[in-house]
Amino acid sequence: MWRNRDANWDLWPVPDYLDEVYREVRADDDAVLVHHSAFFRRFPAGHFGRSLELGAGPNLYPLMLSAAVSREIEAVEPSTASVSYLEGQLRDGPEESWQPFYARCRELQPALPVTLSEALARVRVRRGGAADLTPQSYDLASMHFVAESATESPDEFRDLCHAFAGAVRPGGWLVAAFMENMGRYRIADGPVWPGYPVDSAAVQEVFAPLTDELTIDRVNSAPTGEGYETTGMVLLTARTRNPLARKAADK
Repeated sequence: MWRNRDANWDLWPVPDYLDEVYREVRADDDAVLVHHSAFFRRFPAGHFGRSLELGAGPNLYPLMLSAAVSREIEAVEPSTASVSYLEGQLRDGPEESWQPFYARCRELQPALPVTLSEALARVRVRRGGAADLTPQSYDLASMHFVAESATESPDEFRDLCHAFAGAVRPGGWLVAAFMENMGRYRIADGPVWPGYPVDSAAVQEVFAPLTDELTIDRVNSAPTGEGYETTGMVLLTARTRNPLARKAADK
């Protein structure tokens, strides 16, 4: 059983990953944009002071999604390869292939800035992982395709999800997406990476004790390359449990 520490994430194949998954807006990613944007439209522009993108990787669209409602976004990422890519996108401007994603996000969230560069200006990149998060330090936390693709251990999957939820203040918000039923996987012809197959029930089991207003949906997967098979995506929104509010409601 591979655990997170057993993989060399610094060697994450950023160009191959982008080529295989993010050079166009696939149907399943569009479904994520639609689902998450509906959640974010519940809040006014700049509603959240400090937001987290945990395990950001080289994927820019989660940062686009939360930009309309966040005054500051911290992208926390353990891989030096992915950190370098993110820093380059912020410094030199985003690759042209991200523009269709941003056009779609603006269509769904009109409060977003006119340009992607403006939206990304509120992002700060920090190298680190779930163990480096300060508990209850964010108003909103977002995580996309991370906990289930970083380990084969069910206990470690649970711990990663708990750290993600625990980074948000009581009464704050979570939004996440998980690859459904994906075990070990390979990008292009590179090495194999650890994965833990999850479904809606597994995500429900982990997050139900930690949250209120938990909603879980799923969408089918678009075709992927050989070695990166999955049956769909599990989508989550929730509010972190606030013991004081629950006590007040019980009185």
